[in-house]
Amino acid sequence: MSHDNSRREQIQREVLELIITEGKIDPSRVTPDSTLESLEVQSMDTVMILMAIEEKFGVYIPVDGQIAEAKNLNSFVRSVSEHILGAHD
Repeated sequence: MSHDNSRREQIQREVLELIITEGKIDPSRVTPDSTLESLEVQSMDTVMILMAIEEKFGVYIPVDGQIAEAKNLNSFVRSVSEHILGAHD
C-alpha cells in the first residue's frame, strides 16, 4: 500500500511542478488553498498546463467532473493525479 501512496505523492508533486512551470506561477505564492484564479492562471494557461500533463504522463485529461469542479489547487492536483493513476491501472 505504501508503494501506491508514494507513487500517488510523486505524481502529485510532478503535476504541481507542471502547473507552476506551465502557468508561470511564483512558487512562493502556492498554497494548498490557492485557486488557479488566485494565482492568476488564465484559461489558456490551464489548457497549456493540461496539455503538458497529458504529454508527460501519456494520458488524456478531460476537463469535466472532479477536475472542472476543483475548488482549489490541492483538489485540482488530487483530481488530475487520480485520473492519471486510474488511466495507468
